[in-house]
Amino acid sequence: MSDASGIGTLLDLHDQIIDQGGGYWVKIEAWRVVANEEIPHGIRYSLTLHEPYGRRILGYDNAHAVKPPKKFKYAGRRLTYDHRHRHGSDQGVPYEFQDAHQLLADFFAEVDRVLQERRQQ
Repeated sequence: MSDASGIGTLLDLHDQIIDQGGGYWVKIEAWRVVANEEIPHGIRYSLTLHEPYGRRILGYDNAHAVKPPKKFKYAGRRLTYDHRHRHGSDQGVPYEFQDAHQLLADFFAEVDRVLQERRQQ
């Protein structure tokens, strides 16, 4: 049976640390949870890129809700749990989770972009 959504692939990558060269590394954590309003796909995940000294410089996760910007009212708005951190101090911006394959593709494309930018500095 094929895993069209990629959830099996994401779960298989749980606890993996992947060397990105130059001291940079990726850590992947993923586990099943009971699907609910905040996590309708039933997967809790954290995909992070770290610099050589261990500081996170990029992350995709669904560990907490991302509050909408202050200019928007909360009434009737669903708080987003799937989000990404574009740099170490970013509090997170919403990420539209489609499926686990797309999550991995989006994350690794951004890893490549960030590493390319850093190597050009």
